[in-house]
Amino acid sequence: MRWISRIVFFQILKWDLKGSIDPEINKCVIIVAPHTSWYDFFIGILVRNILDIQINFIAKKELFKAPYGWYFRWVGGISLDRTSNQKKVEVIANIFNSKKVFRLALSPEGTRKKTERWKTGFYYIACKADVPVIPIAFDYSRKTVVISEPFYTGNFPEQDIAEILQIYSGVSGKVAENFNTPLR
Repeated sequence: MRWISRIVFFQILKWDLKGSIDPEINKCVIIVAPHTSWYDFFIGILVRNILDIQINFIAKKELFKAPYGWYFRWVGGISLDRTSNQKKVEVIANIFNSKKVFRLALSPEGTRKKTERWKTGFYYIACKADVPVIPIAFDYSRKTVVISEPFYTGNFPEQDIAEILQIYSGVSGKVAENFNTPLR
């Protein structure tokens, strides 16, 4: 699959990949933005295959029903009950604690639609699980996926999140008008 993904990503789609994820980092929260189209999932699967490391994701439990549930589990998906009054940060941190290798990719926007602010759950999951955040930008205007260095959270959530947001300044999603960070 790796060589097929490389051909599709680099030669057919003509995308570029900058940076990598250290395979020695067995646990981390990978934030992928912007998330403005279903196509982002396809790009993400290609990049994951190229990197040749296990990367998981969480998704609403409804996606794991027939007829596609088997596929989402096969590519590393874990279902999550998104109903209100769930302690999602705690639940996800417990998943980290129960696994030897768990690299969780998620979208800080929480949706493909335009949002005014990012959800901060990624930050609190990383803090609770004591793992780094690895920012990844899907820049459609440059057809480049940029993997940034691991970011280790501190005791200053607003300052840390502002620093992470700067990584995405000037990045454009597939549906450009749907990507809006507080920096834009």
